[in-house]
Amino acid sequence: MLTDPDSCYRVLTGRDRRFDGVFYVGVTSTGIYCRPSCPARTPRRENTRFYPSAAAAQDAGFRACRRCRPEAVPGSPDWDVAAAVSGRAMRLIGDGVVDREGVPGLAGRLGYSQRQLHRLLKGQLGAGPLALARARRAQTARTLVEATSMSMADVAFAAGFTSVRQFNATMQEVYGVPPGALRRPRSGHVDQLDQLDQLDQLGQPGRPRRPEQSGRIELRLACRAPFDGRALVHFLRLHAVAGIEDVGADGDPEVYRRTLRLPHGGGRLALSPDPGPTAGPAVRCELHLSDLRDVGAAVERCRRLADLDADPAAVHEALGRDGDLAGDLRRHPGLRVPGHPDGFELAARAVLGQQVSLAAARTLTARLVAAVGEPVPTPSGGLTHLFPTAEAVAEAGPRVVAGPRSRGRTLVALAEAVASGVVVLDRGAPRAEVLAALLAVPGIGPWTAGYVAMRGLGDPDVVLDTDVGLHAAVGLRGAEAVAALRHRRAGWQPWGSYACLYLWHRVLDARWPDLPTGRAAARMSAPTPPVMSARTAALFPSRAPANDPTKDVS
Repeated sequence: MLTDPDSCYRVLTGRDRRFDGVFYVGVTSTGIYCRPSCPARTPRRENTRFYPSAAAAQDAGFRACRRCRPEAVPGSPDWDVAAAVSGRAMRLIGDGVVDREGVPGLAGRLGYSQRQLHRLLKGQLGAGPLALARARRAQTARTLVEATSMSMADVAFAAGFTSVRQFNATMQEVYGVPPGALRRPRSGHVDQLDQLDQLDQLGQPGRPRRPEQSGRIELRLACRAPFDGRALVHFLRLHAVAGIEDVGADGDPEVYRRTLRLPHGGGRLALSPDPGPTAGPAVRCELHLSDLRDVGAAVERCRRLADLDADPAAVHEALGRDGDLAGDLRRHPGLRVPGHPDGFELAARAVLGQQVSLAAARTLTARLVAAVGEPVPTPSGGLTHLFPTAEAVAEAGPRVVAGPRSRGRTLVALAEAVASGVVVLDRGAPRAEVLAALLAVPGIGPWTAGYVAMRGLGDPDVVLDTDVGLHAAVGLRGAEAVAALRHRRAGWQPWGSYACLYLWHRVLDARWPDLPTGRAAARMSAPTPPVMSARTAALFPSRAPANDPTKDVS
């Protein structure tokens, strides 16, 4: 995209939100960098520079715009599509690996030397790993400054800075003001500029904040339109496991809550869709953390769970060519593939769900949690445990799993492989290697490995052609259904995972017709994307609106 700056400038003049996070605009006359949809006056062409990441713009000497908050936009969807080293590195940096293990730890996980990794990231993202990590720390620090009453020294160390002096210097350089100037009063008038300034981070600007609770943070996580948040919560409700998850327990049927195991301690989260008629679609996020150093990792896992970096325009463009999916695309515009914050937990649940119904799988998982899970110090409603670690499951042995002994042996073998490092279930590992390692575990077949790749590794192009739910959706059985799905897979690339979700929801809508669909779901989820000019659509076909889904062009 950045090979043609004139094309980027035309996108800038259109202020299209779908390009936010895809590239960033540096303005030489002001020394600031913005997202393409910034509402400020459009700069002259000769005063603009374009960068592939916020860190690259900061490295070039630009500070973040205080109006459009460019560092807070959704991440680039290309990271998950390409699954290249740069994308894997960005996911690990977002999870705080550089803060915890340094650049040597990041390079070791990716299988590169530090020098090779720096050269690769510099070439593809415009900044090295330290600069990318610094940009992440600055964003985490701003979140803590605005959302809590912590002292600046506590904010500095919680965000990952090694000293208060480094923290002050970085915040001054990135935002152009001392960190204390970013803290807003807890009550009183907030002008329009301040409201625009915090649209993508804090909800309800201008209202008095609630009394501070230890480790409690409220955020607004932005995503691209359209976004079917209600369908996402409905999917998570059907898979919720007692003890670690619940939906609607606090009286709101659209709030998903769960416990969370993080690098420095435990926590819990609450997610609910926010239509955002002014600022665009988003997810409201409430975090309760035992250690505030985990803020960055928790936010990254929330974004992963709700698939907030996805590009729905590109998904609709590809799947719109399949005439059979036309109705599904209309019913659920902006459907997301639910991710998962813990790779081992997802894999263990997939093993427990083999050859049984969804309800039975939830029951088996709940029993495992009660038997081996770690009780949380302060239970909240039905959230009483953290999911057991791989080491705990391996030590407990097959006896903790009800049903056939083969299922227990498979789960223990998986736990031993994860605990020993033979299987690495995070988004920084090469997907092909993870799949091969999973298939080598006795009792794990293509469906289980594919399901883990889809939801745990963030692979957007997985088609589970042996899944009985997909067979029911296409109205075929056995070998005939498998052949039909494999034939259609080529037309879905690289968004096969999203096609699976649309087909699954076709079945769910038939069983639970009370779930809002069509226009009602669109109103509750997000506004439709702005119209893209034909010229811009020709320049960036992957970002263009979907073809008319009523026409079968296959």
